Amino acid sequence: MDAEIGDGLRLALAEYLQTRRALGYKLARTEKLLNQFVDYLLASDEVGISTSSALSWASLPEKSEGSWRNYRLCVVRTFARYLSISDTTVEVPAMGLLPYSPPRATPYLYSVAEIMALLDAASILSCPQRQGTMATLVGLLATTGLRVGEAIQLDVTDIETDRQLLRVRDTKFGKTREVLLHPTAIAALEKYRADRLRWQPASDCPALFLSLAGTRLLYCNVHHAFQRMVVEAGLSARSGKCRPRIHDLRHSFAVASMLDAYTAGGDGQAQLALISTYLGHTDPAATYWYLSAAPELMAAAAERLAAYEERS
Repeated sequence: MDAEIGDGLRLALAEYLQTRRALGYKLARTEKLLNQFVDYLLASDEVGISTSSALSWASLPEKSEGSWRNYRLCVVRTFARYLSISDTTVEVPAMGLLPYSPPRATPYLYSVAEIMALLDAASILSCPQRQGTMATLVGLLATTGLRVGEAIQLDVTDIETDRQLLRVRDTKFGKTREVLLHPTAIAALEKYRADRLRWQPASDCPALFLSLAGTRLLYCNVHHAFQRMVVEAGLSARSGKCRPRIHDLRHSFAVASMLDAYTAGGDGQAQLALISTYLGHTDPAATYWYLSAAPELMAAAAERLAAYEERS
């Protein structure tokens, strides 16, 4: 590709990312992939974005999984669609060129006993700091339903002890929300904050949860440590689609909250709206899916329906 065309493409990419980020998208992975795609074009004989170049790049490496190839092509397609508004020479890859229908995982709903076993399993990690960090992080996810990325992005100043809440900033959809905490959760965070200062007195990183290097945690490292805890806690897959994942702590929180509302005789619809807001969902449909895989909730709803019919 001609260098001048390449420079124009990089400028267009910067404008594209800026436009979408203004709408609340993060795009960290998208930026990395699209820069790799532009590098690929620059190293080829292509004169612009075409369906064939998009397919060739998206199919790399040769033995990559279908889900990864499909994702890469989707990233290019969205960028190409943006460019095609002002440049009719840009080809927008059609949908379905690299079809992939991923099986949706069945949520692994943790019992209280399993969550306690996970917290105890943090003791297998290499040092007190890692043990305390993972135990506190997992406990926070289980009691708040935060996304893992949201918890990792928390700063020390996001804990408001007096108001007993967390301020969750710049979330998945670029919004900020406040999450109320139980006094025991506040106490656990305060203890961790004190331990953090003792473990990393010289760190100037604002993050609440710190790595051994005194930096913000990386998701991949959190995931690896969690899987070790899962094995130590003796948890195993319930089926091919239902495996203990760290994200399922969020599902478990939502289901437990609804069960508590049913047990207390509360208004299920009102509780659902509250949970949806608390979890940071922009569409209640996402919350419905979280709850649909819980037979306990279906049984509770059936019991309430039977009781209603008896009174009628």
